Amino acid sequence: MEQNQQQPAATMKDVAEKAGVSTATVSRALMNPEKVSAATRQKVEQAVIAVGYAPHGLTRNARRGETQTILVIVPDICDPFFSEIIRGVEVTAAQEGYLVLIGDCAHQNQQEKTFMNLMVTRQIDGMVLLGSQLPFDASLEEQRNLPPMVMANEFAPEMSLPTVHIDNLTAAFEAVNHLLQLGHKQIACIAGPETMPLCQYRLQGYVQAMRRSGLTVDPTYIVRGDFTFEAGVAAMNRLLALPQPPRALFCHSDIMALGAINQAKRMGLRVPEDLSVVGFDDIELSRYCEPPLTTVTQPRYQIGREAMLLLLAELQGKRVNNGSRLLDAELAIRGSTAPSKKREK
Repeated sequence: MEQNQQQPAATMKDVAEKAGVSTATVSRALMNPEKVSAATRQKVEQAVIAVGYAPHGLTRNARRGETQTILVIVPDICDPFFSEIIRGVEVTAAQEGYLVLIGDCAHQNQQEKTFMNLMVTRQIDGMVLLGSQLPFDASLEEQRNLPPMVMANEFAPEMSLPTVHIDNLTAAFEAVNHLLQLGHKQIACIAGPETMPLCQYRLQGYVQAMRRSGLTVDPTYIVRGDFTFEAGVAAMNRLLALPQPPRALFCHSDIMALGAINQAKRMGLRVPEDLSVVGFDDIELSRYCEPPLTTVTQPRYQIGREAMLLLLAELQGKRVNNGSRLLDAELAIRGSTAPSKKREK
């Protein structure tokens, strides 16, 4: 197939030479991956990226929009937080005639080969990452030969990807500050996984707010969870077992906050009279629980929309590399927080 003049398209022969295998093996590895060994498949996949090979002569320099398909990688499809972001991506994509595929990263091991195959065989035009991890291993060098990628919701500067996100540190600081202004001093934090950049920022916001008020950060008051209801329940149990249980709680997600509230009530505590709770995200459920949850409202639909607009700009050949769009978050104060009943020591 004729390729534009500047650069001849990489061929299957180039891939075979790079990988040190026959062209037949390359063909098998791409079309029937189960028929070759994992080691051979990996060699071929790395060679495909290295030489920039795309079947039918489709390369980064070729005309875009051949597949009109976008892949959205979701850290966990079961987490309701992502639904509005996906809707933002999808509505914006549909307006431009793009189809959206969704890949769930929670069960990544089985999916990794599929994602890689979609990328290297150019069955998708671009990718929106809703977490901070690529769904397969690729060095920065290798990423240059992949279709365009945009990160939404997370912020990981070392990945050098265009990004749409909120200021997690400031949002967390303001959430904890709200509890401090209500007179609370014994404030615990149910944090998310250490590996996620947004959790690092939210934890820094908690620590900075406490220190700004002259309070010591008690390490036993920081419990980590994995953004599930169960994690909120387990964290609440640990905190209530402490010699001096907290009187207020800042959670890195609404889901964990709701799990914690549920467990606190089971243990005979009243919210907010005995325990004030602040969440993060403002998922729909947080408005309808009892009491309604004070939480950080993220513009989730807008995050998805802006991410897709960034990706469309990339697909049209505009340079948006390292472009970062910061959207506003605000604290929604509801019934789960109340003034501290008595002066805490």
